[in-house]
Amino acid sequence: MYKREFLGEFLGTFLMVLFGCGAVAVSILFKLHQGIFPIAIIWGLSICLGIYATRSLCCAHFNPAVTLAMVASKRMKADKIPAYISGQFLGALAAAFLLYIFFEPSIAAYEAANHIIRGTAESMNTAKMFGEYYQLPGSTAVVSLPLAMFAEGFGTFLLVLMIFFLTEGCNVGRPDNNLAPIFIGLTVASLICLIAPLTQAGFNPARDLAPRLVAWASGWGSYAFPDRSGGFFFVYVLAPIVGGLAAAILFSYVVEPLMKKERKACDCC
Repeated sequence: MYKREFLGEFLGTFLMVLFGCGAVAVSILFKLHQGIFPIAIIWGLSICLGIYATRSLCCAHFNPAVTLAMVASKRMKADKIPAYISGQFLGALAAAFLLYIFFEPSIAAYEAANHIIRGTAESMNTAKMFGEYYQLPGSTAVVSLPLAMFAEGFGTFLLVLMIFFLTEGCNVGRPDNNLAPIFIGLTVASLICLIAPLTQAGFNPARDLAPRLVAWASGWGSYAFPDRSGGFFFVYVLAPIVGGLAAAILFSYVVEPLMKKERKACDCC
């Protein structure tokens, strides 16, 4: 059931993680794409390309938080959840595994040159090409678990809210349907520029958890995860889902009714 949707979500998430995490890997290993902005733009482009490539197969969510928000807002049937989320998770897993095959020799060389032993705290600086971290050795950012949860939840809230604004017919100011993927990608890029210094800006449980499992199985072990207090779950899985659901509720029950309300002429228009 829902083979088309599964395939679409698999391929779209695969492209997103391949290009996005690939940009992070290239930045770490080869000192390219330095700074947040180039990486943010690549992430935005990867999402844009994924949407264009797969939206005839699925709704192009690539993110469990978006999928659950669409179900909560009654824009998608709940029985599609397994096909969507399994496609997203497996697509991210396949892309992360392929990236590890591509870059494993370069990762080993980087570790040797920088005296990093994989599976130690210092190796989080290479593991971050797979999963996000809100605590890193040597980082100047001071980020507590509650702050990290708020940042990821709020970032996902804004992302999902913008998806509604950019795609819902009740918003007369939305772009053409053919341009909406570009603006969604730009939204992601803008949010990364804002949130990434704190949490690396995941906003997506599938994008975080699946690559993190590849790192865990490839020698980073427990240091594939950001802390010993379940932070990866609370920050990178739970908080984005809560943020996405909050956006769905706000748009469906507050913003959308106001947009559909009969408009009256005003002097300022």
